[in-house]
Amino acid sequence: MPRYIAQRLVTAAIMALLASAVIFLIANLVPGDPVLAQLGDIAASDPATVARWRAKWGLDLPLWERYGIFLQGLVHGDLGISIATRRPVLDDILQYAPATIELSTVAFLLSLFVGLPLGIAAAVWRDGWVDSLARAVSLLGVSAPTFWLAFIMLAIFYGGLEWAPGPGRLDPIAFPPEGPTGFFLFDALWQQDWETFWDAAAHLVLPSIVLAAATVGLITRTTRAAMLDSLQQDYVRVSRAKGMRERVVVLRHALPNALVPVVTLGGLAYANLLAGAVMTETVFSWPGLGRYTFRSAAALDFPAIVGITLVVSVTYLLVNLLVDLSYAILDPRVRR
Repeated sequence: MPRYIAQRLVTAAIMALLASAVIFLIANLVPGDPVLAQLGDIAASDPATVARWRAKWGLDLPLWERYGIFLQGLVHGDLGISIATRRPVLDDILQYAPATIELSTVAFLLSLFVGLPLGIAAAVWRDGWVDSLARAVSLLGVSAPTFWLAFIMLAIFYGGLEWAPGPGRLDPIAFPPEGPTGFFLFDALWQQDWETFWDAAAHLVLPSIVLAAATVGLITRTTRAAMLDSLQQDYVRVSRAKGMRERVVVLRHALPNALVPVVTLGGLAYANLLAGAVMTETVFSWPGLGRYTFRSAAALDFPAIVGITLVVSVTYLLVNLLVDLSYAILDPRVRR
């Protein structure tokens, strides 16, 4: 097991280094000049002003030298200075990341809570009404566009029925809870501020449902397919022949062997939720990494774009590493 973990860590480190080179290269070779995008028309027409700005942000250096400076700063936890906000990129990411992580985590837990039982039930009662319901939910979740579903949810439950609060993480008159993490639910619980806790939880309902819709469909379909394959194995037939109850056969014998593909998909789905919440955060005015990424791309803020993309890449690597380690726990053959 230690050797297996060491191999995965070395592979992840090499992949992170390669990802940093590719991301830096692509971000600095795309068309457009961030200096001209930030300066006004009058300032952009002055060559001396443009030259000072390019020197300030290191854009006058060769590409390989800029990448070396970037790697040197990366070792010390420095992702550079944002051209748009004039702040360290790492500070911006740490400011916006808790909102995205909180929303994505709630959406992922909701996906598991709905998708796993629905996929198991669809496999156990194959071709029944539960299976038809699971297929309908999967098809709707995967095919519904995120922006369309977000607007429909807002129009019905906020604008029409007035059951849900408006966009944002809290009501406009509410104050964020005091706490070091930036996760409103955790900080409100820590401070025992129940009013803020329920306010933050209510604001999470609609965006988490929208964000979880596609993931619910994928988890349901994958769980159903894996369970159908597991229920047809010989060890399941032997368990039934021994007179074991169907509940024990399904949950104790068939389900653990069907979880490997579900864990693989679940890990990638969680990483996708963290990285792909741009549309949901934009519609619901959610102050997370998605909106920050959109604004950075619109402003040609190369340091911010590189920093965010690198964080997303490292997130995928870490999730894949955890998935690989979970294989060793679920399947002892992997450890050997």
